[in-house]
Amino acid sequence: MTNPNQNPVQNVPPAFTGQRTLLALDLGTTTGWALHGADGLITSGTVSFRPSRFDGGGMRYLRFTNWLGELERLSGPIAAIWFEEVRRHAGTDAAHVYGGLMATLTAWAEMRGVPYEGVPVGTIKRHATGKGNANKDAMIAAARARGVSPADENEADAIAILLWAMETQGGAQ
Repeated sequence: MTNPNQNPVQNVPPAFTGQRTLLALDLGTTTGWALHGADGLITSGTVSFRPSRFDGGGMRYLRFTNWLGELERLSGPIAAIWFEEVRRHAGTDAAHVYGGLMATLTAWAEMRGVPYEGVPVGTIKRHATGKGNANKDAMIAAARARGVSPADENEADAIAILLWAMETQGGAQ
């Protein structure tokens, strides 16, 4: 028998009580993001870190760092971050960009004591669509079936990561 005075979410880690800001990212030149705010609302979008022709090699990562700081400033302290863990890339440049963004993200999180975790691509796709090798259109359709209208596959992937994290308590279930 359940005690009516008992907190029903007592076994749920603090990041999942709904009063914390959770961030999910699909890292890339066009980064998809989804945020579960402390108010319980989910917002999402994409942001471009494409350098201009006059930028030095590190400007993409400085912009990403500044964007993370601004996101945290506007949404409140970020309790946890999940990102798509990519093991294969279409080309060398994509791999370099991903690695730089991941290094920037993990350093930013470490400096603030924010836990972070990479989630394998197949895990995200399987949770969203039931198929571990779902294509971009299937991921967008899965997001739309959940009542969200992503602008592209980057945003759809970030939404899928966030929903996976919330529904599995970051893989704990």
